[in-house]
Amino acid sequence: MLFDYLTSDALLGLFFEPFLFENLPAANHPASSVFLKEVEQCDLYIGLFGKDYGYEDAEGISPTEREFDFAGIHHKPRLVFISHHSPAERNPKEAALIRKAERLVVRKQFSSATELKAGIYASLVRYLEEIEYIRTAPFDATLNREATPEDLDIQKIKDFAASAKAKRGFPLSVDSSVETVLTHLNLLKDNRITNAAVLLFGKQPQRFFPASEVKCAHFHGKEITKPIPSYQVYKGDVFRLIDQAVDFVLSKIDLEVGTRDESSQVPVNYEIPRAAVTEAIVNAIAHRDYTSNASVQVMLFKDRLEVWNPGRLPYGLSVAKLREPHNSIPANLLLAEPMYLAGYIERMGTGTGDIIRWCKNAGLHKEPEFVQEEIFKTIIWRKESLNSDSPETVEFINRQVTGQVTGQVTGQVTGQVTGQVETELDLTKRLIHVMSGELRRSEIQQALGLKHREYFADNYLTPALRNGYIEMLYPDSPNHPQQRYRLTAKGILLKNQIEKIQ
Repeated sequence: MLFDYLTSDALLGLFFEPFLFENLPAANHPASSVFLKEVEQCDLYIGLFGKDYGYEDAEGISPTEREFDFAGIHHKPRLVFISHHSPAERNPKEAALIRKAERLVVRKQFSSATELKAGIYASLVRYLEEIEYIRTAPFDATLNREATPEDLDIQKIKDFAASAKAKRGFPLSVDSSVETVLTHLNLLKDNRITNAAVLLFGKQPQRFFPASEVKCAHFHGKEITKPIPSYQVYKGDVFRLIDQAVDFVLSKIDLEVGTRDESSQVPVNYEIPRAAVTEAIVNAIAHRDYTSNASVQVMLFKDRLEVWNPGRLPYGLSVAKLREPHNSIPANLLLAEPMYLAGYIERMGTGTGDIIRWCKNAGLHKEPEFVQEEIFKTIIWRKESLNSDSPETVEFINRQVTGQVTGQVTGQVTGQVTGQVETELDLTKRLIHVMSGELRRSEIQQALGLKHREYFADNYLTPALRNGYIEMLYPDSPNHPQQRYRLTAKGILLKNQIEKIQ
């Protein structure tokens, strides 16, 4: 009965091919060698233990007990179902086998064929869930089979709790234990962590989810071409991925620097609003399909920014509805909630509308587009302004390279620009734009609108220091608590040249 059920069930029949010794034809092989070989090769062992012990070999052991023991030796998952009989009704050896099984595995009783089928079905579906052949819970809520709490970064969790309390009134104290924070966020159950916990706070999330990285590319033209002028693959938790990807885009697009007339901080306006860039990237990372082998891709072209998300819109939500007020239907709710608490998501269900509004207010006359194909795309159109490959910019760079900028500027830049215009000279100009007086590192980073400290240091601060455009107030003590940065004579000269061109 059970063999017929497993082979005919619409779901179980897709995954399981049961072997039943009684169905074999007569053959010139010892019976024990046949059924033990099948146990050795199987993925899963199901034992049905009833009243009788059955045939006994020369050592007094039945084939059923041989199979059960052999499955244990070869580390096969064992599902044992015991008929509903009293101990007095069972053969003493069968009762002993049942007691042995009860010590080694969790067994389940059945009193009818219907009850047995229901028990087998539930156990096999659970087995398929555990090996992730099927999934009933959302991806982010699924308990990770390999990761443990030790794979999480405790400091990241503590920093999150402090930030969430300050920004969103997170109810837990900053002194709450890591276990309490994770449990409150539904990221921990019976000392097992969810996939969302790994992506949010993992020490090395890509060890478990290699495709969770973000790929960023910058093309000077309007099409994908090779070699790619600027290409980065970012790894880390979702917060780090967002910060790095946003900073990558901001380092490539045009910006406008104001004056200090109304504030001590220099106002900086990017051609694409920083909020719109962030929202597009946050949406892609928060709502992507993490079971896909594709990665989020952020691609900046001469005329547009494209953010590719390996995922699909949820049922009931269309591209047209994205342009109107709509309900929030996060694909990864346990991932999205902490991102909201940390301030990366402003309001649920308004992200695409906010992108449209921010771009319109910034004077981007062509509205953003949302496209659902094999992947989901967000396209934000740029201004037709001074891009890095425009004639005006090329002329400016050439003047510095060929010696038309006086003093040390020419000597320093000559020979360094090839292949590094974006990573050093272009970014140094941005930094010099916002420099005035003596500023802390954090003040310069904030003025540029950058969130990722390492990215700022590697791509802005260090090159400007190395090339002599800025200097430390305390050069002999780089980590001085009162450390400030200021323009050198060379930096002032370059700033004056930039302002003349603008």
